[in-house]
Formats: sequence, structure tokens, C-alpha cells
Amino acid sequence: LLIGDAMGTTFEDWSHWLPCDRAVAVPCERVAETTPFTRSTLRPAGWQWRIPLQHRTGNGYVYASDFVSDDEAAATLLAGLDGAPLADPRVIRFTAGFRREAWRGNVVAIGLSSGFLEPLESTSIHLIQSAIAKLITLFPDRNCDPALARRFNALLGADMDGIRDFLILHYHATEGHQQPLWQHTRNMRLPDTLIEREEQYRRAGRLMLDADELFREASWLAVLNGQGIHADGPSPLADTLDQTANRNQLKQIEAVIARAAPTLPTHDAAITTLIAPPEPVAPPVL
Repeated sequence: LLIGDAMGTTFEDWSHWLPCDRAVAVPCERVAETTPFTRSTLRPAGWQWRIPLQHRTGNGYVYASDFVSDDEAAATLLAGLDGAPLADPRVIRFTAGFRREAWRGNVVAIGLSSGFLEPLESTSIHLIQSAIAKLITLFPDRNCDPALARRFNALLGADMDGIRDFLILHYHATEGHQQPLWQHTRNMRLPDTLIEREEQYRRAGRLMLDADELFREASWLAVLNGQGIHADGPSPLADTLDQTANRNQLKQIEAVIARAAPTLPTHDAAITTLIAPPEPVAPPVL
């Protein structure tokens, strides 16, 4: 790589926190109605994705090669397909990590050249767009002011660190699984930033997020509470809410959803409508 070999920037290896380093992928036949969501399923040495498309279903098993062989991973993936495979399984290798100095001199690394985070939250496109936006804002003249590079690197680093911590939480907070990978991630030492955030949430149910973080309170709450990390007490702000009014508001939202859901089209019907050619318009009568 230009940024690594020619410019000499170092790569921070995060595989001690995110040990999955391979994925095996295969499409299969579409055999059921399209679900309006993708699905991630825990596996002994990682997790499996299922992405429904119009004419096929995308599948893959993201796994840690220290805990399972390529052949075993492929066999697990093929055994969990909805329909017949449409191709041979394809293995993809990667290392989770980041170049803390993605901009040095007149070279800027964006996308995979700056780092990689496994696809559990599908953040690659966001990180590319975010880096481009930062570069446009800080775009230099021919002198390439080093202060602009330092600012870009700090902002991109904060982006990567926040997403990294959110991914690590998925692995670390998983309970009830005795396979070696999940025991490792359950007991591993966490980044200080994630330790602080988790401790703050346990103390007072408070999530202190920076304005530019990709994952907001609802996402963090879903993983924390959903995987058994609960606050010892509420935030003091909760005392300012009228409990009866709050419950009534939640019930009203629930009622609106219950009324609306039966009237909505299926995902397939909605897609058919969206991709249908426009109806011809009659020419004006002269």
C-alpha cells in the first residue's frame, strides 16, 4: 500500500479485541417471502449473516480461524442455508484494525486502505462517506498544512474507535455460550473507552455520546440491555418525567403501530411497486 509502504504509517492490529479474521460466503436460492431485515445468527466460532434479495439470498459465516478451520466453517454455513447453494463457498481473509495516521503528507487513505472493521454492523460504506466528507472540509492547498492532516486523523480515528467499541460490545456481552471463542471474548480485556462507557451506564443508566458518533443511544441500549448489561439505577433526569404521562405516551405509540401494521404491504409487494415501470402518460389532446 502507498500509505503503508511508501509513507511508512503503521497499522494498529485490533484482532485481540475482534478475533474474527475470515468470512466464507455463498448465495443460495430464494425459497420464501423476502423478510424486511437481515439476520445475524451466533455460530460456534463467529456469526452467520442472511441477507434476502429479490432473486437470491446472500449468506456468509464470519469466523475466527484460530477456533475453526475453513472447511468446518464452510460446512456450518452450507448446513444453515434456506435453499440450494448457487455457487461454491468463497473464503475472504481480513484483519481488523486501523491506520491511526490515515493522512500523511500528500497521501490520504480512505476505505480499506485506512483500516477494516468486520461487517457485523455493515459500516464500511459509512466510513468511506464520512472520510470523504472530512477530506472535502479539510482539503488543503499545495502546501498540505500538517494541521489539516492531524485534524482529519483525529476525526477519523474517533469514528473508528467508536464503531470498534460497539462491535466489541456485541462479542463481550454475549452470555451462555461455552465455545472457546465466546469464552475468550467474554473474558478479554476491553479498551479503556468501552470500560468507561459500560461503567457509566451501569452506575446511572447514562450514555454519554459524542455528537458525531454513528451509533446513538437506541443502538447502544439495544445491545447493553439486550445482552444482559443493566443499569443499577436510573439517570437523575428520569425524576423529571411524569411516569403516568410517560406510560400513556408509550401506549399511544404501541396503539398506532398495532393499527398501522395490518394495513401495510409485504416487503415483496412494496419492492414490486417501487421497481414497476411508470404508467404511460396519454399525449395531450390538441
